[in-house]
Amino acid sequence: MKLKLLTATLTLACSALYAQTVEVKDAWVRSPVKGQQGTGAFMNITAKEATRLVGVSSPVAGVAQVHEMKMEGDVMKMRAVPVLDLPAGRTVQLKPGGYHIMLMDLKQPLPKDGKVALTLRFMDAKGLESRLELAVPVSQAAPTAGNGAGPGHAEDKAKQHGAQKN
Repeated sequence: MKLKLLTATLTLACSALYAQTVEVKDAWVRSPVKGQQGTGAFMNITAKEATRLVGVSSPVAGVAQVHEMKMEGDVMKMRAVPVLDLPAGRTVQLKPGGYHIMLMDLKQPLPKDGKVALTLRFMDAKGLESRLELAVPVSQAAPTAGNGAGPGHAEDKAKQHGAQKN
């Protein structure tokens, strides 16, 4: 019994230490128009060490993916990105017209001023995987930068989970 408790305590301590190497600020989900089956989630992600965003999920969407929008000639194109590199110490913006998270096949309406659960999956250079669970506000527009409105800004707004070797 004591061994199980010690193992669980050490796992949680190591997980929190690893997960704290990624910080999310100013996160928001665009409020979809009635009947719309998809929307975007946006945020600023900063990793202390080189890390990759390798997946995203949400209980409100049948499909959640990282997407990139960019101009190709005179045409704006959007495509899914399987992995998004997060260079050490640099903030990567997920914003309208650039990288963002697409929430598709919405299972329920997302009312303005509601919250959406998002789970981000990261992998470091050693193959350790971690998850960061967020409660992201639904809004018509981005929150004012630095106002603390984005989940992950304060420790009590995000749950951080285990690092595991893949």
